[in-house]
Amino acid sequence: MSYLIREWLNLGLRWFHVFAAIMWVGQTFFFTWLDRRFHSGEKNVWMVHSGGFYIVDKQKVPELRDQTLHWFRWEAALTWLSGICLLVLVYYTGGLMPTSKQVAISVAMIIGGWLLYDLMWISPLARNEIAGLVISYLLLAGVIYLNARIFDGRAAFMQTGAMLGTFMAANVWMRILPAQRQLIAATKAGQPADMTLADRAKNRSKHNTFIVLPVVLIMISNHFPIALYGNQYNWQILCALVLVGWVVAKLIREH
Repeated sequence: MSYLIREWLNLGLRWFHVFAAIMWVGQTFFFTWLDRRFHSGEKNVWMVHSGGFYIVDKQKVPELRDQTLHWFRWEAALTWLSGICLLVLVYYTGGLMPTSKQVAISVAMIIGGWLLYDLMWISPLARNEIAGLVISYLLLAGVIYLNARIFDGRAAFMQTGAMLGTFMAANVWMRILPAQRQLIAATKAGQPADMTLADRAKNRSKHNTFIVLPVVLIMISNHFPIALYGNQYNWQILCALVLVGWVVAKLIREH
C-alpha cells in the first residue's frame, strides 16, 4: 500500500473514530446526568435545547408502548470498529508493532483483558465495589507496566487504550444490550421484569463513564511525546492520570 493511500486511510479512520466517540461519550454522560436527576427526587425532567422543550420521565419497570423504541448502540460499535481498524493500520501493519510476536501479544492481551475484567465483575467480588475498584486498578497498573516493557512508548499507550475501549464496547454489546432485550422480552410475554438485569446493565454503564476518561487521554497522547509516552516515567504517569480521570468521572457523576 502506498504511503499516500495509507495517509488518507489514517485520516479518514481517525475522523470517523473521533466523531463516533463524541456521539457515544456524549450520550453516555447525558443519560448519566438524566438518571442522576431522577435519583435526586425529580419525577420528570424538563429540558430545553435549540428551541425545543422536552419533558422526560423514567419508567421504574418496562412498559409496552405503541411507539418506536430507540436503541443507543451503534455509536459504541462504530467507535470500536474504527479504533481497531486504526490499530491494524498504524500499529500492526505500520511498523509501530514491528514483529508478529508483538501483534499476537497485543491481540491476546485485548481478548484476555476483557475476559478477566468481565469474570471479575460477574463474580461475588462485584458485591464489594470498593474491593473491585482497588483490584481493577492494581490489575490495570500491572498491564500498563507490562505494555511499557513489551512495546515502545507510543504503542504501549495505544495498546492500553485499545484494551480499555474493548471493555467499553463489550460492556454495551455483551452485557448492557442483552439485559435490556431480556427485560423487554419479559414485558412482552406478560412476565414480571427481573430488575436485577437493569441494575447489572446500569453498573456496566457506570464503569464506562469511568473508563472513558483514560481512553480519551490515550486518544490524544500521540501529540505529547515528552510529557507522556516518550517520558522515562511513562507507565507511572499513565497510572497516575488514570486515577485523575476516575476522580473527574466521579465528580461529573455526582454534580
